[in-house]
Amino acid sequence: MSFARYPSLQGTVVFVTGGASGIGEQIVRAFVDQGSKVGFIDIDEERGSTLAAELAQDGATVHFEACDLRDISALKSAFAALESALGPAKVLTNNAARDDRHPWTEVTEEYYDERIATNLRHMFFAIQAVAPGMIDAGGGSIINFGSNSWWQASGGMPVYTSAKAAVHGMTRSFARDLGEHRIRVNTVVPGWVMTERQKELWATPEALERHRERQCLPDLIDPVYLARMVLFLASDDAAMCTANNYMVEAGSI
Repeated sequence: MSFARYPSLQGTVVFVTGGASGIGEQIVRAFVDQGSKVGFIDIDEERGSTLAAELAQDGATVHFEACDLRDISALKSAFAALESALGPAKVLTNNAARDDRHPWTEVTEEYYDERIATNLRHMFFAIQAVAPGMIDAGGGSIINFGSNSWWQASGGMPVYTSAKAAVHGMTRSFARDLGEHRIRVNTVVPGWVMTERQKELWATPEALERHRERQCLPDLIDPVYLARMVLFLASDDAAMCTANNYMVEAGSI
């Protein structure tokens, strides 16, 4: 594959949540390859530190902060540390989430609240923390991660799909509230992406065969393709794109 380069991303400060592994890691690597200054946060301190050290050794400007995104005070402190190290963000990618399966009959109030905190609440407060810097800079791009799971009426994880459906409403509301400041807010909608976690937990040969039948394209989705969509939405090429969904799901139905 031969991918695009975006001159507008050179030197741009970018913050990514959940950037230590999976889709988030590919997003971090993709922005680094564009010459961006990348700050990322993740609960996995060991993996995040290792990735940051690797990228810095190759000459990238990158900073990592370990953070449990369910703790909003810690989240705000982590973003403050990123801003202190790199400057205010021009791009925010709200990627962090966990699609743990859970039968609806066994969901407790505590589990429900924890899943919402893991998959939705931190996105709101990440925007709240980062948007003032974008306003001062005269614009920016916020990219939230949704999911096509609820579009497909997928079962087995109703709190996750509820949270992801809510992301789309949040995106459109923030696009209206922040648009006057030239801040664009969009949702990237992944299909079933073949991260290490998906391969280890759920990507059995039988499940993959069934899934391929639902896609228009025959190839499975690699995390790199989500990163490419994020780069486009972050760049000046997407200057008139806001309040919308950008599907990367191989035509899955």
